[in-house]
Amino acid sequence: MRFRLTPRETSFYDMFAASADNIVTGSKLLMELLGADSSARGEIAERMRAAEHAGDDATHAIFHQLNSSFITPFDREDIYSLASSLDDIMDFMEEAVDLVVLYNVEELPKGVEQQIEVLARAAELTAEAMPHLRTMDNLTEYWIEVNRLENQADQIHRKLLAHLFNGKYDAIEVLKLKQIVDVLEEAADAFEHVANTVETIAVKES
Repeated sequence: MRFRLTPRETSFYDMFAASADNIVTGSKLLMELLGADSSARGEIAERMRAAEHAGDDATHAIFHQLNSSFITPFDREDIYSLASSLDDIMDFMEEAVDLVVLYNVEELPKGVEQQIEVLARAAELTAEAMPHLRTMDNLTEYWIEVNRLENQADQIHRKLLAHLFNGKYDAIEVLKLKQIVDVLEEAADAFEHVANTVETIAVKES
């Protein structure tokens, strides 16, 4: 058997880019959910579920490549962390959409659209950043901006919680809506984890 001494490093970069592009698809489905009536949400949830499965496939492909590569473009634990965090983002977005459908939420509280807009912007920045892993150039602004967006998401989340507990909603509705906005906040946190991992990789490689 002939051993490959040099890794096909480009495969990792391409797979990270594909995973991030899929997250952009998920963020667009979240945006679509905002403007959809209840009858259309089930179909959006199906497309989000398909996107989440595609994300799982991308993550498994990265892990398979990681396990079969003798040499990797950067530390194995960082590759694993980056792939896992990208997968987490997709999982949280899919969970949020699924909860809206399962709970038969008639109207999302004001402020959720701001949460989703932050996620959509973070998704775009992440997709733009992944190709730069090849050279480690022009990444500083990416992780600074994603961290800023995560801080913005925290503020939006706190305002949403205050709104939910202002007495307008009954207790059951509060529980449903709180779970949805909490999951969206977890998605924002996962974007920050990705950005922090990219920063760690860039520092090690500099």
